[in-house]
Amino acid sequence: MVTATEAFKTFLKNKNLQQTAQRDLIVEEFVKAGRHVSVEELYSLVRKKEASIGQVTIFRTLKLLAEAKIAKPVNFGDKIVRYELKYGTQHHDHLVCTQCGAVIEVLDPKLERIQEQLCKKYKFAPSRHRLEIFGRCQDCQ
Repeated sequence: MVTATEAFKTFLKNKNLQQTAQRDLIVEEFVKAGRHVSVEELYSLVRKKEASIGQVTIFRTLKLLAEAKIAKPVNFGDKIVRYELKYGTQHHDHLVCTQCGAVIEVLDPKLERIQEQLCKKYKFAPSRHRLEIFGRCQDCQ
């Protein structure tokens, strides 16, 4: 299977955009983070390895990753846009702790079947969906 990094390189080539060492490092750190990251969080991770990379470069690279369908922007109601890895992952939903900010990814086939059944019942053709449940995680209860 093609990795997210390789898919991004192909995307850049098809768009006649440069593949740079900075972009490579940003993608590497984004994928390695393994969680939802904001521009600022990714900037902190990347700066540990290369101090010359600016926040604008991080932002633009994340936008390109989203355009390439490798990353997906998500907002959990706190007005901070975070990005999650979309490439090579299954659709999932989120449980969001309103106290500590923890985000739990939920992949439940039963839930997906219920959503499909609802759409069928109401003759609704979905183009996309998301489910986010807000509350308090086990540690904050």
